[in-house]
Amino acid sequence: MIPVILSGGSGTRLWPLSRSMYPKQFLPLVTERTMLQETVLRVADVPNIRAPVIVCNEEHRFIVAEQLRAIDVQAKSIILEPVGRNTAPAIALAALKILSEDDDLMLVLPADHVIGDVVAFYAALAMAKQAANSGQLVTFGIVPTQPETGYGYIKAPGGESVNNVQEFVEKPDLATAKTYVDSGDYYWNSGMFMFKASRYLEDLGQTAPDILAACERAVSSTTDDIDFTRVDKEAFESSPDDSIDYAVMEKTKDAGLVPLSAQWSDVGSWSSLWGLLLKDANGNTTRGDVLTEDSTGCYVHADTKLVTTLGLQDIVVVETDDAVLVAAKNRVQNVKEIVNNLKQNNRPETELHRKVYRPWGTFDSIDSGEKFQVKRIVVNPGAKLSLQMHHYRAEHWVVVSGTAEVTNGENTFMLKENESTFIPIGKKHSLANSGTEPLEIIEVQSGSYLGEDDIIRFEDVYGRAE
Repeated sequence: MIPVILSGGSGTRLWPLSRSMYPKQFLPLVTERTMLQETVLRVADVPNIRAPVIVCNEEHRFIVAEQLRAIDVQAKSIILEPVGRNTAPAIALAALKILSEDDDLMLVLPADHVIGDVVAFYAALAMAKQAANSGQLVTFGIVPTQPETGYGYIKAPGGESVNNVQEFVEKPDLATAKTYVDSGDYYWNSGMFMFKASRYLEDLGQTAPDILAACERAVSSTTDDIDFTRVDKEAFESSPDDSIDYAVMEKTKDAGLVPLSAQWSDVGSWSSLWGLLLKDANGNTTRGDVLTEDSTGCYVHADTKLVTTLGLQDIVVVETDDAVLVAAKNRVQNVKEIVNNLKQNNRPETELHRKVYRPWGTFDSIDSGEKFQVKRIVVNPGAKLSLQMHHYRAEHWVVVSGTAEVTNGENTFMLKENESTFIPIGKKHSLANSGTEPLEIIEVQSGSYLGEDDIIRFEDVYGRAE
């Protein structure tokens, strides 16, 4: 069995922590590990499990690789989606990759779910494995604990074994959701699946042949880039945008459902995250430097500064270094409307945090003004920035800690703590950390334009050169 981890979501309802360039699956929301790391480790002890296949957005590739490295996991493959085309094509890419070697079972898991009862999860996997080996396309239906309007439902009457799927239902209104739960015939749609690679592709070819054809063309000319598998962009772009539910599961005659009652959550909102975490005597959940006074039922998250509350009830407060969200807990499903508003106004807060992750480390834009910007740059041990130049800005580097190997024009030299160098506009330059400890520098930029797109790369160990 090969875990196929889908890591392409954006998590807009968990803004301002979750952003398009660093969405919720890469955040440590419930434990000290990120949701992607927890998903990978959750299945590591399943009998006969193989190395995972990760399908992710091309722009997230270095985040995925770094988070796997941090938990000492080597992926079988990290498949890069050049554009988003929903789950049916994403799973097809993984199935075609797997089938090129063997017709293994695929355990398809979103990267951003929480499962509290792992023993019950393993039992459901064992039940699904028998059905999947016999040719069924199995989905896992969450036994509902309450009427919920935020989930799709699956009608699959039966008992404790594999039930035949009768109907997939869109997110209902509250009254309809109550009838579903009361009937005992409906389950929440988890978005988790198990089937043989060949069976999925066989049904996809019958129910959505245009998706299969586009994915076959895309995979026919893959290229390996460091730890990543790139598919043909033009071919993949031609695929229809469709979910596995619409493209296959609603149309196949072989859909089976395994009931799952394992303290599952897709952490789809701040209120659902509040429900998962430990609370104080007043029902508050806090993260970071937080002080609550006469406040009940609140979720308060502080990233960079002290956050205090007074006299609040059922309120969500999330502070980051560049944004603050304050919302009624019963309105947090609508946070995506704020994100849409910010996008319409071309605000950068929907895409990036102030601290930006790169394959070599991070940079934090700690101050900026007209014609200047100050960054704190941290370079990981053994990492190197590209050989590059800028048309519109000069840079001054000051080493705070560690030792920097600097290329400045024709010269390459070492800089130690409290030493510095100046890089004029138009001069080629690079920065490397050949030591065993992180390298920290302060970079002061000056010039008429300071955007990140003013970078011409000549050489790059991460494959980003022009």
